[in-house]
Amino acid sequence: MKRILVIDDDARLRAHYTELLRLEGYEIIEARNGREGVARAKADAPDLVICDITMPEMNGHRVLETLRGEPKTAHLPFVFLTGWSEQEDIRTGMNLGADDYLTKPVVPDELLAAVRARLRRAELAATAAAKAAPARNSGGGEPHPGQLEILGLTPREAEVLFWVARGKTNDEIATVLGIGLTTVKKYLESTFAKLGVENRTSAAAMALETLNG
Repeated sequence: MKRILVIDDDARLRAHYTELLRLEGYEIIEARNGREGVARAKADAPDLVICDITMPEMNGHRVLETLRGEPKTAHLPFVFLTGWSEQEDIRTGMNLGADDYLTKPVVPDELLAAVRARLRRAELAATAAAKAAPARNSGGGEPHPGQLEILGLTPREAEVLFWVARGKTNDEIATVLGIGLTTVKKYLESTFAKLGVENRTSAAAMALETLNG
């Protein structure tokens, strides 16, 4: 059972998120403020963190910065909850290493979809790291598209993502692979969905992490 830490100073909203996630079969840990959230993250080893930004004791940005600075929690999937008035904070959160953000009031289906996507991405990354270890130990070799198939991609999706990670445009990828531009876009859509990302920058970062070990 996956364990999720919910950090929010609003007891009503925290109870709402907690009930929703429990009904989906997740184990829930609750924290009433940022400082308590950091302590629970270190003590209870959650698989994912959902965190409000504006809170007493320690705000969400500080929570994320603290967790990213600790080896045990550095790679925890982290989802921010933000109000409309906090849109300027989103860039700050993403720069600190947040994996996603949801705007309040949070739509239940969007919350559940974000949780599933981030947990799946974490599992894929862990699998990729485990499978890449023997290659690194044996000296590896030049990166190639096939390495990206361990992320759950088809061979063609892996090829498209490989060239995205190499900085190629969609037109250039279409030329290199001998396929249509529309086909490239379709492969990118399916790849983003499988990886749980929303744009090519995030997809490229995940690909490079896998390729470079």
